[in-house]
Amino acid sequence: METQEQMKEMVRKKYSEIALQDKETNEASCCGSGCCTTEVYNIMTDDYTNLQGYRAEADLGLGCGLPTQFALTKKGDVVIDLGSGAGNDVFIARSEVGETGKVFGIDFTEAMIDKARANAEKLGFQNVEFRQGDIEKIPVNTDTADVIVSNCVLNLVPNKDGVFKEIYRVLKPGGHFSISDIVLVGALPSKIKEAAEMYAGCVAGAIQKQTYMELIETNRFRNAAIQKEKRITIPDDILSSYLTESEIREFKNSGTGIFSITVFAEKAKEDCCVPGCCSN
Repeated sequence: METQEQMKEMVRKKYSEIALQDKETNEASCCGSGCCTTEVYNIMTDDYTNLQGYRAEADLGLGCGLPTQFALTKKGDVVIDLGSGAGNDVFIARSEVGETGKVFGIDFTEAMIDKARANAEKLGFQNVEFRQGDIEKIPVNTDTADVIVSNCVLNLVPNKDGVFKEIYRVLKPGGHFSISDIVLVGALPSKIKEAAEMYAGCVAGAIQKQTYMELIETNRFRNAAIQKEKRITIPDDILSSYLTESEIREFKNSGTGIFSITVFAEKAKEDCCVPGCCSN
């Protein structure tokens, strides 16, 4: 994992494999919700099954939150889901925007796009569209979306600042985002930080919580707030693949925390150039 392109290619390969698995198989993989363990079920995912629009065939168990729950989506909205996978959040958003709205799903893994399109065709949805592309260069026009959602994806992208710049670009003035992601408080052991499997598994690529929130602020978003937060505990059977028993004890006593957060923030209705106007 020496370069950004190598990291992205590794993620693309792993998630292409996942796209071809069923949910039960995926839950036993390092990128899945079970994250290599048969002892802890869904250590990252939240339960989608009671949300309107949920489709089991589109749920691969890859998320770490429920961003649509806090997205304040309305009838007629245009929504973009970054890292849309097999279409789970897209179909939930589609139930909220109704027939007059539109939902785009963006994913850079061809196998995921194929799976999502097949699901949409089977469901007969005409107002959802899946586009293959890199979320550092979102394949959507400027000022398109009322709402952007994303579920446990930005941690996989090396250039997180670039993604937030793109989110700002494609949101309409006055639009907002709801993003679930993994962040850190404290330092991960180097053996975990450097492991390709833990990068693809949404842990090693996470950045500090404070840095994450600062990126949102420096990219001109307003009223940023964490809507939900939960601690992620990595089971010992995963840790033992990378750390010795003494290193596991040291890690657990280090104070380092791995958290799933769901963040909401808004793009101002008007960009302003006069000093002080954006504080109003």
